[in-house]
Amino acid sequence: MTRIVALLACVLLSVPAFAHKASDAYLTIERDGRSLRGQWDIALRDLDNALGLDANADGDITWGEVRSRQTDIGAYAISRLQVSSGGERCSLSPTAYLIDTHTDGAYAVMTFTGACPQPGPTLALDYRLFEGLDPQHRGLLNFVENGQSRSVVFSADTPHRIVGGDSSGPVRQFVTYLNEGVWHIWTGFDHILFLLSLLLPAVLVRHHDRWQPGASFRASFIDVAKVVTAFTLAHSITLSLAALSIVVLPSRLVESGIALSVVLASLNNVFPVVANGRWIAAFGFGLLHGFGFAGALHDLGLPAGSLALSLAGFNLGVEAGQLAIVMLFLPLAFALRSTWAYRRMVFAGGSVAIATLASVWLVERAFNVGVFSALAAR
Repeated sequence: MTRIVALLACVLLSVPAFAHKASDAYLTIERDGRSLRGQWDIALRDLDNALGLDANADGDITWGEVRSRQTDIGAYAISRLQVSSGGERCSLSPTAYLIDTHTDGAYAVMTFTGACPQPGPTLALDYRLFEGLDPQHRGLLNFVENGQSRSVVFSADTPHRIVGGDSSGPVRQFVTYLNEGVWHIWTGFDHILFLLSLLLPAVLVRHHDRWQPGASFRASFIDVAKVVTAFTLAHSITLSLAALSIVVLPSRLVESGIALSVVLASLNNVFPVVANGRWIAAFGFGLLHGFGFAGALHDLGLPAGSLALSLAGFNLGVEAGQLAIVMLFLPLAFALRSTWAYRRMVFAGGSVAIATLASVWLVERAFNVGVFSALAAR
């Protein structure tokens, strides 16, 4: 029992300091006959790991440092992407370099053109960016042809993909976006910690101004069901509105608001303001989290040919990933609810740790500063 408590405590207290996703790069390729046009967004932090862009080692990669190495960036990226048509390799050439900001930091943006010897019905792509350096890296491709777009994902396990023609129908698009939804919730540490902050009290009851062990698993399950349903309904609404560009909010506002929601939800466990109506907080803040999910979906792109199906797949993936977390958490937490370790270490200590970490995220996002980077530089 002690080992189980320690394991649960470690999970809560050792969450990485970065708030959102792992290494992703965003690749768009548009084909018109033999001609190709493309754009490749690659995180500066990943390029720095591969090429050492930070020349003065001050922790801040400037446009000047990127510009001085743009030839190296282009050569490195192009050498790790092979595009073939009709069994023959297409030539690719960088045309321009820019800097853009995504929700998780600055990206180098490289545009390029290409030419294929013959316009085959499909394109074969082999993607090896950061191979050998980061096995968790993924390439998110948006392939556009004849006004229709299709999305595929490259990973260390699946570096080779076929696109074009009938190679990527609606069912495959649905599965792709379903997997993306699961991946996003499992790597979105701020979303996970917000959900955990709401779930931690589910196996307890507030009585005489004290948290006490709940007597019924059924009551705990109903409480969790209310929280999860409210959160799901809320973020599904705003995810759809934002993905369809009906309502769009600035990413810094959204990301800062999500960090604030984690702070407030965790502090509410230590200093209860809302003890029995957490589903209301889940719904209110869930509206904000939906805009955060939409940011990830926007980076991936929604295919025009199967927009509704892909949106549904992503949303269902988020719910599947969320339910997996709940199914792992609830039985374990209920079994440990009467122990001192759960109430003091996991519930109270975990809530304080979550609030502290989320406060750092809030400062970083609201003021666009790297708190951990600044501390490391001292």
